[in-house]
Amino acid sequence: MTNLNKSSSPVLVYLAFAIVYLVWGSTYFFIQKALAGFPPFILGIFRFSVAGILMLAWCKLKGEQIFNRKTIKIAAVSGILMLGIGNGIVIWVEQFIPSGLVAIMVASAAIWFIILDKPKWKENLSNKYIVSGILIGFFGVIVLFGDQLLQALDKPQSSLQIIGMVLLVVGPIAWAGGSLYSKYNPTTESSVSVNTGWQMLMASLAFLPGTFIKSEFKFLDWSSISLDAWLSITYLIVFGSIAAFSAYVWLLKMRPATQVSTYAYVNPVVAVLLSLSFTNEVIGVTKIIGLAIILGSVLLINLPKYKSV
Repeated sequence: MTNLNKSSSPVLVYLAFAIVYLVWGSTYFFIQKALAGFPPFILGIFRFSVAGILMLAWCKLKGEQIFNRKTIKIAAVSGILMLGIGNGIVIWVEQFIPSGLVAIMVASAAIWFIILDKPKWKENLSNKYIVSGILIGFFGVIVLFGDQLLQALDKPQSSLQIIGMVLLVVGPIAWAGGSLYSKYNPTTESSVSVNTGWQMLMASLAFLPGTFIKSEFKFLDWSSISLDAWLSITYLIVFGSIAAFSAYVWLLKMRPATQVSTYAYVNPVVAVLLSLSFTNEVIGVTKIIGLAIILGSVLLINLPKYKSV
């Protein structure tokens, strides 16, 4: 995405939302497939370092100035919060927690956007459409994954699963905090592409301690990694990171954070539709109700924008 002002074409805005909604909704599926071949911390390092280097190399080829101290500093804070902590927790917990439960916890990011966005407290908290839309959307995600949630809670939880669920509370807070930090600390000295490249590159460093603690490089047999895992991590790099994360960072500059946060509700919907397409899972009445509730919540959150047109 290139630098554009607040009057950017609505077509570009809709396209960016479509990319974030659809591509990130598919990443739950591809993270699990990639984890079949890559340890979680190496997966994070490989995904974000390659994506960041490719992005910065492309910017350099276009003649952009990629080394700016202020840009790197801001990118380090937002990148580590969003990708290193927020996304890193998702990668780690998907090893032993059902993806439906992960999706419910991650969806809470939309609520944290309102809680942490102090400059917009008066505007957001006084808007009945936004507040009700956020709460209804979260309820819709719980309905959508209700069966998985009940199954998970009905079984004895291992210590790792309990730790994972605690971390899934922290992850969305870090993601929302990093997103808002990025939004309110614009890097006018560099393009969105340069900023995004540094965010991913700096985030990859956050995974390094985990690789040493778990001795992942020592025990990984690169020759045993399946083609399926390689294709999955390639998808995550090209589409999940370069395309979708760039679109997301750009949207944070163009649109209110509450509107951008609707990705947290739409992504699980896409994940369910993918599961229905590639597995034998059958959609029931409960899931249909959950999908309808989520769609209604997204419309509610965006209603103030429609009414002002």
